Amino acid sequence: MKHLDRITFDPLVMGGKPCIRGMRVTVGAIVGLFASGYNQEAILKAYPYLEEADIWQALAYAAWRAEEVEIPFAA
Repeated sequence: MKHLDRITFDPLVMGGKPCIRGMRVTVGAIVGLFASGYNQEAILKAYPYLEEADIWQALAYAAWRAEEVEIPFAA
């Protein structure tokens, strides 16, 4: 997916999970907070080093991954 410049992958940070700008905040953590009822303002208050665009890109990445279809190779 294009334009996800805030989502990073580094095997030395959180085991290579998709993170926000190389920090130890995963996309899954952001999505989990939303699923638990936190809104954008509450997330930014809990993680003051995040920016609004970080949250929106995390949600966009998660939505894109949820729609991705893996097709196995024929045996």
